[in-house]
Amino acid sequence: MKRDRVKRLGQHFLKNPGVLKKILDNISPKKDDLIIEIGAGKGALTFSIAERAGKVIAVEKDKSLIPFLMEKNISNLKVLEQDILKTDFRELIKKELDFKGRVKLVGNLPYSISSPLLFKVYKDKEMFHECIFLLQKEVAERLCAGPGTKKFAPISIIFQNHFMVRLCFVVNPASFSPPPRVKSALVFLKKREHPLFYIRDEDMFRKFLRSAFLHRRKTLFNNLVMVGYCDFMLRKAFRNLELQKYIRAEQLPISTFVHLYDFLLENME
Repeated sequence: MKRDRVKRLGQHFLKNPGVLKKILDNISPKKDDLIIEIGAGKGALTFSIAERAGKVIAVEKDKSLIPFLMEKNISNLKVLEQDILKTDFRELIKKELDFKGRVKLVGNLPYSISSPLLFKVYKDKEMFHECIFLLQKEVAERLCAGPGTKKFAPISIIFQNHFMVRLCFVVNPASFSPPPRVKSALVFLKKREHPLFYIRDEDMFRKFLRSAFLHRRKTLFNNLVMVGYCDFMLRKAFRNLELQKYIRAEQLPISTFVHLYDFLLENME
């Protein structure tokens, strides 16, 4: 029954002390940090963070793990039994009336919820100074990918516009119990003071990017035509931005996506 529950929740507990230390070093907790940990598990990382941070809020969905987190009765550790996807980050932070420091969001993210959780974080991006996540390696690589690579994707663009992103290191399956089928990687996201580019209507920009990358084997032009963009207006935009009609989405820098989006938006109004 316990193994079935672990499998259902997508839990893979880190057991490698060396990896845990490297993650802690990247989190670098300070006494003026409020740290929210996603999926605290049995506290392998939680207790070490609490020793160095101002306050830790550990969010854990599995009620069977709550006793492990509560047993040491650590004064600066608050344990919440709840689903992180249903957690209101703004309300959670607002309740910390005595805390005036930086907010860091950290965690070993279950593979099954990594995508919706990342977009939840993106929605509340203004709340966090830094995010340090252990993710499936493929997802981590997409977050960090640059133009001209096969991993470059809409998620690369929207996150890199607001965060400085780097892949810290790769973690092998043997470092977990039970071991996952794929490798993981630690990603460090530091909130930019200002985004690289101002985006009018970020939801519409995300929709535009999904259209641009709709079929990777097709050109950017053809992808946009397929979803309903005017052929004539696209030709005009490509001439204006000096883009070749045969170029693919993954070949463009973030700045060009923003300029193309702005041009199309202005000419649709």
